[in-house]
Amino acid sequence: METLLKLIVFLPLLGAILAGLGGTAVFRYIGSAPPVQDAHDDDDGHHHHHYDGPRWPMLLTTALLMVTAVLSWIAFFDVISGNTYKVVLMEWVRSGEMTASWALRVDTLTAVMLVVVTTVSALVHLYSLGYMSHDPHQPRFFSYLSLFTFAMLMLVTSDNLLQMFFGWEGVGLASYLLIGFWYNRDSANAAAIKAFVVNRVGDFGFALGIFAAFVLFGSIEFDPIFAAAGEMQGKTLTFLGWEVPALELVALLLFMGAMGKSAQFLLHTWLPDAMEGPTPVSALIHAATMVTAGVFLVARMSPVYELAPFTQDVVVVIGAITAFFAATVGLVQNDIKRIIAYSTCSQLGYMFVAMGIGAYGVGMFHLFTHAFFKALLFLGAGSAIHAMSDEQDIWRMGGLKNYIPRTYAMMLIGTLALTGFPFTAGYFSKDAIIEAAFAAHEPLAMTAFWLLVVAALFTSFYSWRLMLVVFHGKPRASRETLARVHESPLVMMLPLYVLALGALFAGWLFKDWFIGAAEAEFWGAALYRAADNDIVQALHHVPAWVVWSPFVMMVIGFSVAVLFYVVKTDLPEKLATALRPLYLFLLNKWYFDELYDWLFVRPAFAFGRLFWKVGDQKIIDGLGPNGVAARVLNLGSITSRLQSGYVYHYAFAMLLGIAGLLTWLMMGG
Repeated sequence: METLLKLIVFLPLLGAILAGLGGTAVFRYIGSAPPVQDAHDDDDGHHHHHYDGPRWPMLLTTALLMVTAVLSWIAFFDVISGNTYKVVLMEWVRSGEMTASWALRVDTLTAVMLVVVTTVSALVHLYSLGYMSHDPHQPRFFSYLSLFTFAMLMLVTSDNLLQMFFGWEGVGLASYLLIGFWYNRDSANAAAIKAFVVNRVGDFGFALGIFAAFVLFGSIEFDPIFAAAGEMQGKTLTFLGWEVPALELVALLLFMGAMGKSAQFLLHTWLPDAMEGPTPVSALIHAATMVTAGVFLVARMSPVYELAPFTQDVVVVIGAITAFFAATVGLVQNDIKRIIAYSTCSQLGYMFVAMGIGAYGVGMFHLFTHAFFKALLFLGAGSAIHAMSDEQDIWRMGGLKNYIPRTYAMMLIGTLALTGFPFTAGYFSKDAIIEAAFAAHEPLAMTAFWLLVVAALFTSFYSWRLMLVVFHGKPRASRETLARVHESPLVMMLPLYVLALGALFAGWLFKDWFIGAAEAEFWGAALYRAADNDIVQALHHVPAWVVWSPFVMMVIGFSVAVLFYVVKTDLPEKLATALRPLYLFLLNKWYFDELYDWLFVRPAFAFGRLFWKVGDQKIIDGLGPNGVAARVLNLGSITSRLQSGYVYHYAFAMLLGIAGLLTWLMMGG
């Protein structure tokens, strides 16, 4: 079993190294570098260049991930039968009091994450074989995908905070590489930098959290921290001159890291822009892996969060605001991938609400089901974009269900699961979170409950809006585009079929384990709940109207979407005109980018410009190279002209001197 776990973690790394070095080195060896893209290609550089290098890097990475995914499922069923593993790979850091071995900690929580990450990643690799088949830089792409998967596996198998931080930064790096994959597009570079920088803000908090944990517990390994967490209640740390409750501080700082990685309110701005990467990247980063790291972190640190009630309240508030905020923005977006991106942002808010009220298993359940249907939606959207010659604006599509019926069917399943149609995956997990929020019976949790219910309404509306505008009605694309519309190849459809099975059945099959009768044995010691935390039992006994509320919201959202986009198609425009300020507010994403630009970006640039123009150019250069040094040079060049070497010049100078001397003597010497 230990060998199996090592294989799960290191096969993707092996694939990344072989594809990354081999795939590009083979090119140099043959002497035919991959063709460079022109700056004026269409969006993806698709229809201009073809890939003419070796195929093995792509096939190798994909095959290795398929194996990894199968092994993960084997490990999953082994772990939930009650086994937990700790595989020490090597001693890693020993510095004074601090030790950290590099170990794989595999319990139920890890096993769930392993299954999610490797399954989605394997399917995304397979899908990319079709989607990226014309891209001249395929080996690089597949190498990054595998590297990304490896970093995520390091993160979820971590046995200490430092190893988690390594994986955390690794997925940050890989997301930067993948979002900016088409590096000759300015927008892609800007989006990659934005994702990187916004994540650094969160990671700053995460790093401080690790330091604080070490100061408090004297260790960064999970077991000592969890064992000592109970004794630390009531202890305080001095932070910025204030006495603050120690556990609260650690939990808050760690949550700051989670906010960055999981694109929560205030640190969410990078996620929609990250859609600049190729579509398979969106599915991998924004459905299954990177954005769920924050949720995983809170679940893993549940022994600390259970004892930090204030931080739990913060988590609930941030989660509820995110769910609501992202859903409102999703209502008016026009780029097919951005709508789904805001949907991800919103669903992550749901997961954090569950974490904040102590229903860790419920949050993990939603993470698990969400990975399937969200990856399905992204890859389905990719299939539609592919069919439409790289068009992403939903208003330039329309009537596609007759052209690409299979993609339509898959997107329909994803949409049903996302909106919580009865007995699909989303229905079990999303409704459980809403019920849990009601069952928590705290004022904040009640507020969260209402925000989540409204978010469910919005989710239903924007999801059906996307479906109706893209797949129903009259085709709005140009005739040339429509002539080229084709169903995606089997290599792209297969992953969709597999994910569709997950989107339909993952909730129903696993509900008893995650949140039902068997949940205590299922989670074992992987999640900690205080003795008085009976939220999972309580959520099964909420009033009937609470149980029905998400369903009612789904129906209303669907009905309004049909009214707007099928029955009276002039209504959206009238409404947008009538509520112009609100419409613009939502269209511009609550003006967060503008606000941050004004608050942080411009002052930073102004500051930099001050140092550059005034400090560097005027003061340093002005005094130094352009000042004193320049004057010395000028004088030198003037005096050097006197030393010409001609005798008559010197004679003339002597004559002048004598004349001067005589004049001086005559005048009054």
